[in-house]
Amino acid sequence: MRSVLFITFLCCLIAFETKAQNNSPAMPQIKYWGNNAELLVNGAPLLMNAGELGNSSASSMAYMEPIWPRLGKMHLNTLITPVYWDLMEPEEGRFNFTLIDYLIKSARQHHIKLVLLWFGTWKNSMSCYAPAWVKTNQQRFPRVINDKGRPEEIITPFSENALKVDCKAFSALLQYIKQTDSQQHTVVMVQVENEIGMLPNARDHSTLADAAFNKPVPAKLISYLQEHQNTLEPEMKKIWQDGGFKTSGNWEDVFGKSPATDELFIAWYFAVYANQVAAAGKAIYKLPMYVNAALNALGKQPGQYPSGGPLPHLIDVWKAAAPAIDLLSPDFYNPNFKYWNDRYTRPDNALFIPEHRFEDGVDAKAFYAIGHYKALGFSPFSIESENKSASLALGKTYEIINQLSGEISKAQKNDLMDGVLLSKDADTVQLQMGGYILTVSHDLTLGWSPKAKDANWPLTGGIIIALSKDEFYVAGTGLVISFKPLDDKQRAGIQNVDEGNFVNGVWHAGRRLNGDEDHQGRHLRIPTGEYGIQRIKLYTY
Repeated sequence: MRSVLFITFLCCLIAFETKAQNNSPAMPQIKYWGNNAELLVNGAPLLMNAGELGNSSASSMAYMEPIWPRLGKMHLNTLITPVYWDLMEPEEGRFNFTLIDYLIKSARQHHIKLVLLWFGTWKNSMSCYAPAWVKTNQQRFPRVINDKGRPEEIITPFSENALKVDCKAFSALLQYIKQTDSQQHTVVMVQVENEIGMLPNARDHSTLADAAFNKPVPAKLISYLQEHQNTLEPEMKKIWQDGGFKTSGNWEDVFGKSPATDELFIAWYFAVYANQVAAAGKAIYKLPMYVNAALNALGKQPGQYPSGGPLPHLIDVWKAAAPAIDLLSPDFYNPNFKYWNDRYTRPDNALFIPEHRFEDGVDAKAFYAIGHYKALGFSPFSIESENKSASLALGKTYEIINQLSGEISKAQKNDLMDGVLLSKDADTVQLQMGGYILTVSHDLTLGWSPKAKDANWPLTGGIIIALSKDEFYVAGTGLVISFKPLDDKQRAGIQNVDEGNFVNGVWHAGRRLNGDEDHQGRHLRIPTGEYGIQRIKLYTY
């Protein structure tokens, strides 16, 4: 009897400790203040100056060894790294956490946080990182069938067996992280699957999928659409409206017969699958979780791009189906940076850019994403690659953002921050901050540099923080800012401009730039190719 009581007590204690750990303020969590949000780790904000490893880098400890020091030189505070299902569970039920253990210990050694990418059932649409015992047993783990009746290298989201083993493996991963990292919180977030999407058709045509397609649209989705009718994404509202805002029937009854309907259908079941994987992991260890999207090229039809992932026109479907997913995030390999960020930044979805092509200009985009969109973080892909110009520029940007992170945290809570991104085609913007209109221009608009005549200008950008109505921090590269009081009867004068830096969150002024550097009181300037922080104090006359 005593042993039974002891076991019962022990089980209750473990359950209590698990709940306490999952709800602890120290646990990594995303905290919203109005429309702004921060990632908190150990109760303090973590602004992720991140980089994502190439797909294969983390599969070899020897390959990783020379990479860690390079990350430190680039001032990364967060590394986004894959975790491979096939290497973690080479035989069903036999788990090997050697690589995960290495990543966690190495990250601690180099004072870097980790975001883990779960390469589970899907990676870039395909099931390429599923273990061999999953890939080779198509009867137990059926594939997507295309419209020609042929199987694809994609496990169908209608496979209950696949969902079961993915949930089991993901839960084992979260259990290991909890056991080894619940005190240090080296791992701060997890991506569930990777760039989910359907190819080469808009939806699966397997027997299981066809049966689901002909069933009534899930009541959960209909309820969401009704509740959010006035705030639905334009594409979602249009397809539902074109069908007469129906609230019952199968997918074609409600949304009509089209590739767009096919995509809505598969998006729902991808999202349901991902949600169940995330929920299984969170039941063990409640880390923030997100799903990333391979952005579609504008004008392409469903099936011509990886369809059904958490794309902007499908966000409502994903929000309805996947409440266990904290963020839906864009991966950038195409233009229109501002357009896509506008669409992903929502009151219920803070912007996080986990993957961007590592190219010239990522430094300016990092300033802009964090300053204007209050992004949780920014991360170029294949951060270990030998892109020297981009690496050098990004390292300088991350060094500045790290210094400024405390001021960024305070400013975004009070809506006292903005960011700019400038190019030859969009060389000037105006902002109203404090008591002034700020005209922010690309440095090359001054015409002083021979590069001003070049056909292409480098992207430049920055972050501007209002300390009061007449005092500002400006951080960035390639900026010229002039100031005009809101009162048209007055003119703005520059009392002083100081360059400087932050040491342990405390501002240290360096040179006073009241001469040629501010053109004798005409403007604040950070030249193209230079990176810095300046503090400016204005007056009116």
